[in-house]
Amino acid sequence: MASGLVLYGYWRSSAAYRVRIALNLKGLSYETRPVHLVRGGGEQHAPDYRALNPQGMVPCLLDGDRVITQSLAIMEYLDEMHPELETALLPVDARGRAQVRALVMMVTSDIHPLGNLRVLQQLESQFGADEAQRAEWSRHWIALGFQAIEAMLVDNAATGRYCHGETPSMADACLVPQVYNALRWKLPLDDYPTVWRIYQACNELEAFRQAAPEVQPDAPAAV
Repeated sequence: MASGLVLYGYWRSSAAYRVRIALNLKGLSYETRPVHLVRGGGEQHAPDYRALNPQGMVPCLLDGDRVITQSLAIMEYLDEMHPELETALLPVDARGRAQVRALVMMVTSDIHPLGNLRVLQQLESQFGADEAQRAEWSRHWIALGFQAIEAMLVDNAATGRYCHGETPSMADACLVPQVYNALRWKLPLDDYPTVWRIYQACNELEAFRQAAPEVQPDAPAAV
């Protein structure tokens, strides 16, 4: 579906990854404009990008002359702007929306902020944390969050093939990139069988496969 959307992101950014999933689930085409978060000190700090997104982070979505930042705001915007599309990112009922939003926030508010690039860079520059220490830091916070997510999914009748029922939602769009990060940091996932099952189910779908970091145009040739 033609949409004229432009997504500024980085191939390995979890936040950009979840928005790519959402765009694909909605069936919306978009142009990718990479923002390299490391090269030259980080292209997100360049004046032209800061003019677009004063926070200097990705993702950033352009819809005509509209600029939308923050991944959750972008996903809800896409859902509200395109209710006619078959895939809804949030359930229609209030309890379902609350459940999905809770799972989303467990990832985006509790796990992800503690392990994103700028936090890891600060651990290195201010406290001298080496790569092994940064990896251990990341594993600690992901494991703590996954323990709660696993318990919430296992103990809820609404959990189906995906985080909520039999169609993927915003919760799955947020969970999958976080599992990707867990694998990157070599966190054992044996204690989170429901999380792992849902991750595998999602990755059977083209919407998730096409959003994967390795297939993005700015991904390194060998990853």
